[in-house]
Amino acid sequence: MTFSKIATAGIAALVLSGAFAAPSAQAQYRQKITNDNSKCAAGGGPAVRVTITDIKETRGTIRVQSYRGTKADWLESGRWIYRMEAPARAGSMTFCMPVPSPGVYAIAARHDVNGNGDTDIFADGGAMSNNPSINIFNLGKPSYKKTAFRVGSGVEPISIRMRYR
Repeated sequence: MTFSKIATAGIAALVLSGAFAAPSAQAQYRQKITNDNSKCAAGGGPAVRVTITDIKETRGTIRVQSYRGTKADWLESGRWIYRMEAPARAGSMTFCMPVPSPGVYAIAARHDVNGNGDTDIFADGGAMSNNPSINIFNLGKPSYKKTAFRVGSGVEPISIRMRYR
């Protein structure tokens, strides 16, 4: 086999293995963004205006993540689309979460009370779109069917309640 045939076969193997896959396959997940409420202004979208209520204290960090509203993506590690973080403020906070296109999505939020980046089940709070019940049987991970909602080409307002242990 000549060098060019070996090189061609090697490149083909890399492409088939995904090493040179189109960037959009990876770019669709794990994008950290900042809260830009102008994206939820009149004529904006597609986006979700997320109002989080019942934040118990002005300490730590609020993290909001968007997911596709599918079983394959909902709360799966690394399968979030956008993530934004902001210093916590007691009461309520509003975030503008853009989405890539109209479709079905779900939102998860967490209040990391001590701001250490780790989940502390005895102090941290959590919230999800559609405010599903969380109990010992679903271990804090309700079905994507209970959290998913449709976003059109405009701005979809939702309100979710932060819950603590």
